[in-house]
Amino acid sequence: MAEAKLDDPSLEDGDAPQAAPTLPLAGVRVLDVSQVMAGPFCSMLLGDMGADVIKIEPPGGGDQSRGAMGFRLKGTDSLGFINMNRNKRSVALNLKSEAGRRVFYKLVATADILVENYRPGAAKKLGIDFPTLHAINPRLVYASISGFGQTGPWRLRPGFDLIAQAMSGIMSVTGDTEGPPAKAGVPVADIGCALFAVYGILSAYIGCQRGGLGQHIDASLFEAGIAFSIWDISQFWGTGEVPTKLGTANRMSAPYQAVCASDGYFVLGANNNRLWRSLCELIGRNDLVADARFANIADRLANRETLIEELEKIFVTRPAEEWVERMLAVGIPAGPILDYAQALDSEHAREREMTMEMDHPVEGKVRTIGFPVKMSATPQRVRRAPPLLGADTEAILAELGVDAEARAALLADGAFKP
Repeated sequence: MAEAKLDDPSLEDGDAPQAAPTLPLAGVRVLDVSQVMAGPFCSMLLGDMGADVIKIEPPGGGDQSRGAMGFRLKGTDSLGFINMNRNKRSVALNLKSEAGRRVFYKLVATADILVENYRPGAAKKLGIDFPTLHAINPRLVYASISGFGQTGPWRLRPGFDLIAQAMSGIMSVTGDTEGPPAKAGVPVADIGCALFAVYGILSAYIGCQRGGLGQHIDASLFEAGIAFSIWDISQFWGTGEVPTKLGTANRMSAPYQAVCASDGYFVLGANNNRLWRSLCELIGRNDLVADARFANIADRLANRETLIEELEKIFVTRPAEEWVERMLAVGIPAGPILDYAQALDSEHAREREMTMEMDHPVEGKVRTIGFPVKMSATPQRVRRAPPLLGADTEAILAELGVDAEARAALLADGAFKP
């Protein structure tokens, strides 16, 4: 397990400490006015690349995921929160109060990017919508993340991953053929929306450096779900047939799915004619190559269930691990089906540093998911542990030039109280 050291310079053979390389987004300030998953994940990715991310949280409870996601260790913050909020600072600020908004507007004047995930219309009621903040800081790139976007008849519907998966079509193609509706095991709409938001934010930020003006980014879970559905929508437009559930199978090629061995399942992908012939030779079934039902990709797709039945007659004679090894040896894509314990403990995950340890002010050493993208010249690092609620309020007020007397007045006016 790699250890994520907070701003520790590297030491080589007793040499003097070396300064860590400047990260790509160093000097960029991001205001994270979001909660739970899509928004916080988006802003964490920006923080991992060096941005100064200031998380604006409601006093009292803060981000809902601090207390609502379970899996606590010693403190009150959940492991879900900890894994989505590294490389951030926290300010506890009551945006419903006039005093709180005054502080917020000061922050906006210093910011480059803002990420929010209020229900459409709520930011305007609070006085923190794009037109209001654009007037304060015309260079601000303002990203709104919601369930269905800022326009359209569904815009006011709740923005939950489950709902977006259901209404974007994802659940209609997920699960066993004869089984009930199923969602993807991980929150693909939430995380997909976060990734698309980062793409829009960075594009707008680069554009702002050239043109001088920020803009409003409108990202939604619903549209992320549709954007991920390329194969399924292509089939629908190409054939006129509405795609249905296929279990682990693929609608563009076969065999490309989980199959049963003597001790469980594994996956393989013999998804072109060359690989198909290699597979038949490996399992001693060259008769299948000459079988008219399996002559080409279209035939194998049309007769997929029969094809898998024929293949599993052979696969059930040996354990999954042996089949995977034999297939990989002749260039056929295959792999075991791992649970999270196995995946995280794999030699590959360890080599790729997909599990890290970082220091936390309450938890001590705590595990966090590693960086999913590697940078050769400016490798990401955990510069800050996930912040305790409001831990940086005083420091950031000082940065804004708010002195002790002014802070006391703001406190009396309800800026930092629920």
